[in-house]
Amino acid sequence: MLNKYARAFFTRVLTPFATLLLRLGVSPDTVTLIGTGGVVAGALVFYPLGEFFWGTVVITLFVFSDLVDGTMARQLGRSSRWGAFLDSTLDRVADAAVFGGIALWYAGGGDSVLMCGVTIFCLASGQVVSYTKARGESIGLPVNVNGLVERAERLVITLVLAGFSGFTTFGVPYIGVLLPVALWVVALGSLVTLGQRMVTVRREAAEAEGTGAA
Repeated sequence: MLNKYARAFFTRVLTPFATLLLRLGVSPDTVTLIGTGGVVAGALVFYPLGEFFWGTVVITLFVFSDLVDGTMARQLGRSSRWGAFLDSTLDRVADAAVFGGIALWYAGGGDSVLMCGVTIFCLASGQVVSYTKARGESIGLPVNVNGLVERAERLVITLVLAGFSGFTTFGVPYIGVLLPVALWVVALGSLVTLGQRMVTVRREAAEAEGTGAA
């Protein structure tokens, strides 16, 4: 849902920056790689240490590369299958790093087997939600559904509440509870979204097969 409304706004905001990078000779693929590297570093360096505020700051600085590289490609007028494949693949890597870093925290200093399990579920369910759409489209179905919690929602909910929970470092009491809240919301929302996509694919497949038979 956020993809529909927020992407257009941030694309307009980041367009001048994308134009500047093109003038400097930077390619869209380079931005994709650097952005993913920054997200992975921020998540796997800071989050396992419980530094959720600074980790989120670093991740947020790089996560917008997902919009910048696409804007650059459109300005060049050469959006490619390789670029789309690279972008989608590295999105999965970045997501895995974010939830993997949080899981490492709960497996170590966070000392919560339950929340470690919930975080791993968030990681796995997010990957499966993305796969259902890709697989449905690969067999010729439109998978025409806006899920309750798609990638944008997963990242926004997790990063915003993780960042706020990091204020425990500055002595703010009780705010650390926001991270578990975020993870439970993402876990349940991803489960609902997975169900939505599976129902949609089943319906579209039945319609396509019925049309073919007719």
